[in-house]
Amino acid sequence: MVSYLTRIFGLGRLDLAEDVVQDTLYRALQTWPLHGVPDNPSGWLMRAARNRAIDLLRRDDHLRYFTPELARLMRHGEDLPGEMAAVEHEIQDDQLRMMFSCCPPELSTEAQVTLILKTLCGFSVSEIAHALLASEDAVEKRLGRARKLFRRSGTLVELADASEIPERLEAIHQAIYLLFSEGYHGSQSERSVREDLCFEAIRLALLLSEHPQGNTPKTHALIALCCFHAARLPGRIDEDGGLIQLEVQDRSTWDRELMGRGFQFLEQASTGNELSEYHLEAGIASLHCAAPTYESTEWAKILELYEMLVRLTPSPIVALNRAIAVGKARGPEAGLAELRKIPDPARLKDYPFYPAAQGEFHLLAGRAAEAGECFERAITLARSRSETNFFERKLQACRQRTVQTS
Repeated sequence: MVSYLTRIFGLGRLDLAEDVVQDTLYRALQTWPLHGVPDNPSGWLMRAARNRAIDLLRRDDHLRYFTPELARLMRHGEDLPGEMAAVEHEIQDDQLRMMFSCCPPELSTEAQVTLILKTLCGFSVSEIAHALLASEDAVEKRLGRARKLFRRSGTLVELADASEIPERLEAIHQAIYLLFSEGYHGSQSERSVREDLCFEAIRLALLLSEHPQGNTPKTHALIALCCFHAARLPGRIDEDGGLIQLEVQDRSTWDRELMGRGFQFLEQASTGNELSEYHLEAGIASLHCAAPTYESTEWAKILELYEMLVRLTPSPIVALNRAIAVGKARGPEAGLAELRKIPDPARLKDYPFYPAAQGEFHLLAGRAAEAGECFERAITLARSRSETNFFERKLQACRQRTVQTS
């Protein structure tokens, strides 16, 4: 809805479009419980948002001719013939246009990603801060700079103008990746996994691939990565919504169709000359999907890909995942040694899976007491009830092991 309304109001009034969406959703929350959910909920929301926009235009003369779309709406009013049918076909173009418009070259890549997550993906400031390992104050400042730029000179990118699009793809890829990650590792929800966000990320990536300038090997690699991870979702959570470790997941529950799509897109991604972080991560995910059992996982190959990934895109999270792969391939002591070598570990101080990884390796090495201390730390950092329950189960296992060996 934000994408559609931004076409009406103009990018310079992005805040107004967001306000209209908020009002529309609030109205739905008030109306639907009393009168029932309409047959076409999305159509109802779009019509209500459109009518609210027209209402605002009629009250505020200086908005009326802000964009050609405003003039068209004011000429025809609410009953433009075939308008809503046309709107439904235009929504995808609006979303694609909004993706590119959120990435003006005047903004840093971090600010571009922040803007996409806020406007197109509906992330809160705290969710963006978590996804980018940034402070909420830094996120607010990035959004403020972006809105100031748009008020001054913001225009929507025309999809037919191929010259503006390639330089904006990097931020779009990052935003879709972070959207999927938020769904896969849910930071603010009582649920440990938000499948709706995962599949929305896949939808946006597929939408991007339908544009000639977005139909790139890097986009295909990103889609493959998302498909591989999404395929494993049915085995990742139990009936109560709790996390299940990879070692004990029922692989028969994994979605074979999604895995197949992942391998198809990974093959398409191999046609180019570029090797991106998404190629490497998709390769890692494909090895997990290809292994019929946990014991048959090719950790040496996974570690090799992580070695390439940490050189290509060094970050604390990548270094953490590489260290875990080292521990799986070479033993817990080697894994702990690599965890201690992670550069800039302060950026992981609030990330619960850092002490959890330490705890896992201490437990495998037979040091249950030290492992328990690590899982206690992970519990204090847990971002959802499911994560808390998961770490508490690990802590209980440590205590039982301590009793058995005492």
